[in-house]
Amino acid sequence: MSDETEVPKKPALLSNAMYDKLKWVALVGLPALGALYFALAPLWHLPKAEEVVGTVVAVDTFLGVVLGVATKNYNNSDAAFDGALHVDDQDTRLIHQLEITTAPEDLGQKDSIKLKVVPTSSE
Repeated sequence: MSDETEVPKKPALLSNAMYDKLKWVALVGLPALGALYFALAPLWHLPKAEEVVGTVVAVDTFLGVVLGVATKNYNNSDAAFDGALHVDDQDTRLIHQLEITTAPEDLGQKDSIKLKVVPTSSE
C-alpha cells in the first residue's frame, strides 16, 4: 500500500503447532504429572518425590517463560494481523483502504479477523 521498502518479517519463535503442543504440556501435562507423582510417591514408596516434583515445576516454569516470550513476539509482529486498515486523513474527509494479507481460502475458516490500523497523512 505504501511506497516504503518492506522490511522482512522475523520468523516466529515457534510454529503454531509447536506452540499449541508446548502450551498443552505446560498447562496440563507437566502439572498433572507432578501432582500424580507427588500423590503416589508416599503410597508406593517412590523415591525422591520432592526432587522429582521440583524438577517438573522448574521445567514447567521454563516452558511458561518460553511461551510468554513467543506470545509477546507474535503479538508485536505483523503475523498477528490478517491485514491492515489504512486511514488517510484528507482535508475534507477520511479515506479508508482495506488491505487483506491472509489468503482468501483461509479467511473462511476463521471466526474473526484482526486488522492493524495504519494512519497515513496526505501531503
